[in-house]
Amino acid sequence: MSLGERWLQAAYGGSAWLRLLGPLEALYRRVVARRTAAYRDGRRAVWRADVPVIVVGNVTLGGTGKSPLVAWLARHLSERGWRPGIVSRGYGGKLEQGAGYPLHVTTDTPIAHSGDEPRMLARQTGVPVVVDPDRPRGARALCELGCDILLSDDGLQHLALGRDMELVVVDGRRGFGNGRCLPAGPLREPLSRLHEVDAVLINGDATFAPPTEAWTFRLAPVRWRSLADGREWPLEPLPFQGPAHGVAGIGNPQRFFATLETLGIAVTPHAFPDHHRFTSRELNFGDTLPVVMTAKDAEKCDSLALENAWVLEVEASPPPDFVAWLDRRLSRLR
Repeated sequence: MSLGERWLQAAYGGSAWLRLLGPLEALYRRVVARRTAAYRDGRRAVWRADVPVIVVGNVTLGGTGKSPLVAWLARHLSERGWRPGIVSRGYGGKLEQGAGYPLHVTTDTPIAHSGDEPRMLARQTGVPVVVDPDRPRGARALCELGCDILLSDDGLQHLALGRDMELVVVDGRRGFGNGRCLPAGPLREPLSRLHEVDAVLINGDATFAPPTEAWTFRLAPVRWRSLADGREWPLEPLPFQGPAHGVAGIGNPQRFFATLETLGIAVTPHAFPDHHRFTSRELNFGDTLPVVMTAKDAEKCDSLALENAWVLEVEASPPPDFVAWLDRRLSRLR
């Protein structure tokens, strides 16, 4: 287990030694407060698009189920007659020297350039996806493509891009950890930030008392996909037999392994750091058992020639009252 993984485990597990980092946490809070104030009082520029912008983000480090919700939003908006586009930072991706942003992402974009989540979103939604560390510039590129509403993936703290709606996603099991800000805890911003956003969505049943009103949504497995040839298979019966190796390089691997167990799979778990770049050797477990993985990890493994690898596709399933609330807000934005 890496140092970062041990720290994250401590932040969500309530380890007392993190209290020693209290002075650094106080400094971090002051920096965040000053930065936020600078955007709000005009000392730092905020670019506003001529089309609505919906930000989907979180206040914690680690996985929350945010990307499946972004994919659901893109499909929902398309069904409602919008032309959505997604702008992302593209964590883990880096362009070669001489190449420029914004980067228009397709399913053929090298993963080393785009990062895993943007290419996954392009595959799952079919809408334009742009990666750019400068989010306003990326947003302008989407507007030039004809998008009439923008989704800023993991954009809550990217205040240079103006927004019309902020949605925060929280993991129902891990919640806010010890409730402290970096580096003494997993919070990117104080919990008071939740009182400023438009909606809080909790992924799965909450094991904590939310500090504000929130909706609960689910991530539902919907199908299997063969990594070797891209063919899709129904959830049942399983397209493979017997036990399997479970591979997850996401923010919360245990959630994926638990999902596999609910599907009746005897899984041997293999957890990797978030956004991990896999090698063939790492996925050679010395037997012929199938390997199952997330859609995000599959983007990094499709060039590894794994013949008995399967991707579990999941989709967000928000509650009807949230969908009704969202549609009312969208009608006003239109």
